[in-house]
Amino acid sequence: MTQLILYPAIDLKDGACVRLKRGAMDQATVYATDPAAQARAWQDAGFAWLHVVDLNGAFAGRAVNAAAVAAILAAARVPVQLGGGIRDMAAIEAWLAAGVRRVILGSAAVKTPELVRAACRAFPGRIAVGIDARDGFVATEGWAETSTLSALDLGRRFEDAGVSAIIYTDIARDGMLSGLNLAQTAELARHVALPVIASGGVGSLDDLAALRDLAAGEAGVAREVGVAREDRASGTGIEGVIVGRALYDGRIDPAAALALFSA
Repeated sequence: MTQLILYPAIDLKDGACVRLKRGAMDQATVYATDPAAQARAWQDAGFAWLHVVDLNGAFAGRAVNAAAVAAILAAARVPVQLGGGIRDMAAIEAWLAAGVRRVILGSAAVKTPELVRAACRAFPGRIAVGIDARDGFVATEGWAETSTLSALDLGRRFEDAGVSAIIYTDIARDGMLSGLNLAQTAELARHVALPVIASGGVGSLDDLAALRDLAAGEAGVAREVGVAREDRASGTGIEGVIVGRALYDGRIDPAAALALFSA
């Protein structure tokens, strides 16, 4: 199995690094006021990627924390993936030109799927789809709206589009430190032929170990999430996991987490 990638999250609200609970902007905990310094800290800790989200932008539908993102890009020596409010080709082109390695399209994937396809054609390997789900259904506009589209159906829409990865977030668990939704993550990874990045709820090294075992196809974990090992097959599998609050709170030591995934 390819080594899983651990993505530290840098979520930006009003220019600061924050963590939300279940996507609620009024429940933001500020962890750092210098995003560039935070980016340097994570890369110095050994992380190979940075996951950056413009939270204000997700609600506004346009870049709001552009200055903070630019500062992160100037400081970063590792690749950065960016999401939040990116809704048109001009924004995609601008961020990729600015140094973002991979752009994440969320609301656009639901509302303007042709944009995703066109972006994948124009920028092969540099477009990811963010699927943020509430009770299995996709949420958009900074999680303020819930659609009638299932996460699995949305993922399947883009199997042939050239998407580099799906970032799957369970909104109910995000920022709650209650563990990943392994069942839904497994379903997506099995049935959609795209790499899946898990997100939402990581609270301990045990959560990361459970995901690692799931990704490796361990029979015990497969049974726990209700999947017979012989039924796991068609999907591309799990590429990595995004971790936020547990890193900022010190519940997960970066070195220990990276060692877990390199073992």
